[in-house]
Amino acid sequence: MRWALVKVCLAVTTMVVVAFAVPLGLVIKEMARDRAFSNAEREAAVVVPALSITTDRDQLERVVASAGSDDGMAVHLPASDGRAAVDLGRQRAADADIAAVRKLGRASTTEVAGGSALLQPVALSLGTVVIEVYVPESEVSNGVGTAWAVLAAVGAALVVGSVAVADRLGVRMVQPARRLVEGAHELGEGKLGARVPEEGPSELRLAAVAFNSMADQVVQLLANERELAADLSHRLRTPLTVLRLNAASLGESAAAEQTRTAVAQLEREVDTIIRTAREAKPQTAAAGPGAGCDAAEVVRERMAFWSALAEDEGRKVRTAGVDRPVRIPVARTDLAAALDALLGNVFRHTPEGTAFAVDVHNGEDAVIVLVSDAGPGISDPEAAMARGRGSGAAGSTGLGLDIVRRLAESTGGDVRIGSSVLGGTEVRLWIQLDGREPERRGHRGAVRRRRRALVGRS
Repeated sequence: MRWALVKVCLAVTTMVVVAFAVPLGLVIKEMARDRAFSNAEREAAVVVPALSITTDRDQLERVVASAGSDDGMAVHLPASDGRAAVDLGRQRAADADIAAVRKLGRASTTEVAGGSALLQPVALSLGTVVIEVYVPESEVSNGVGTAWAVLAAVGAALVVGSVAVADRLGVRMVQPARRLVEGAHELGEGKLGARVPEEGPSELRLAAVAFNSMADQVVQLLANERELAADLSHRLRTPLTVLRLNAASLGESAAAEQTRTAVAQLEREVDTIIRTAREAKPQTAAAGPGAGCDAAEVVRERMAFWSALAEDEGRKVRTAGVDRPVRIPVARTDLAAALDALLGNVFRHTPEGTAFAVDVHNGEDAVIVLVSDAGPGISDPEAAMARGRGSGAAGSTGLGLDIVRRLAESTGGDVRIGSSVLGGTEVRLWIQLDGREPERRGHRGAVRRRRRALVGRS
C-alpha cells in the first residue's frame, strides 16, 4: 500500500508539473522574443524623426551610428528625383524582403544569418524608407535557459516533495494496518493480551476498536469457561467432604481403606481440575434487575443438608435471622455454592465436635451473612483470601473463599475474615443491596458499629 501510494502520487505530480511547466516554458520563450523585437522597434523609432527632417547621407549615417550598436541598424532610402537608392549601415536582409516591406507598407521580420531582422517601413515625401534592425539570436533567447532551469528545479522539487508526503502518508496508513495484522497473529497464537493501538485513519481506528473489542470478548468467554469449570468442580467438593467423613467412620477393614483411598484420590483430582481451570481472574456479573433469591430460604435449605453431617460428628449448630424472607440480588445457585464453600471449610479444617453458626442480618442497604465456628481460627486471613492460595490447611485450594469474595463483589460488597464470638473463625459476607460501594476500607470501627446496628434491627 505504501509503495502504491508513492507511485500514484509520483505519476499524478509528474503529469501536473509537465502540464504546467511545458506551456509556461513556451510562454517564457515567446516573451523573450517579444521583448527583443520590442527593443528593436524602439531603436527604429529613434531614426524616424531624423528621416522626417533630412535625407542627407552624412547626417543620417551619424543618426544611424548613434541609434544602432555594433552595426545593428541599416536604413534603406528609395530612389527618387533622379537619385539612386541609398543603403546606410550594414544590410543583412535580402533585397526581395526589403522590397516586399516597402511595397506592403507594414513591418515584418525575416530570418538572417545569426538571428533575425526587423524591417520597419516609414512613409516620407521622397518615398517609403525601410529601417532594418538586427536582432541577434542570443538576444531572442536571453534569460530563457535560466527560466527553464528554474522551472525544472521547481518541478523536480514538487515531485520529490509529493513523493515524500505520499511516503509519510503511506507509513501513517501502513503501520496501523501492520500492527493490526501482528495483533491478529498474536491472538491466533494464543497471546490473549494482544491489543492494537487505536490510531491512524478513521477506518483503521474503527478496525482497531473492533479488534480490541473482539479480543476482550474472547478473553472474557475463555475466562467464563474456566470459571464455570472451576465452580462446577468446586461444588463437587461438598458431596466429597460428606463422602470423606462418612468413609472415615467405616472402620479398619480393607474395603473401608480402599474407599478412603479412592475418596482421597478423587479429591486430589478435583483440586487439580480447579487449579488448572482457574488460571485467569474473571469477573462475576451481578444479577440483573429483578433477579435474586431469598437468602433466608437458601440458608435454611443448606443448613438442613449440613445438619445431618454435623449431628454425626457431634457438632452444635445454630442459625439466626432466617425466620423471615431476606431478598438479595444474587442467584440462588451462587449463594448456595458460597454457603457450601464456607460450611465445607468448617468441616474440613476444624476438629469433630466443633460448633458453628450461621447468622443473617438484614439492613436497609445491605445483608450480612456470618459463618462462625469455635475452631482454631485462621492464622493468616490475607493468605486465605488470596486467589489460588489456601489457609494453610492440607488439601485446600484456597478457592472456596474466592468464590465467596466474587459473589460479594458482584453486588458491591466484600468479604472479611476475623475472630468469632465462639472463639474461632468468623467469615463475614457483605452483600450490598443497592450496588453502592460499602463504607468499609480503612473504617473498621464504622463497619463494626454498622454491623451492631444491623444486628439490633434483626
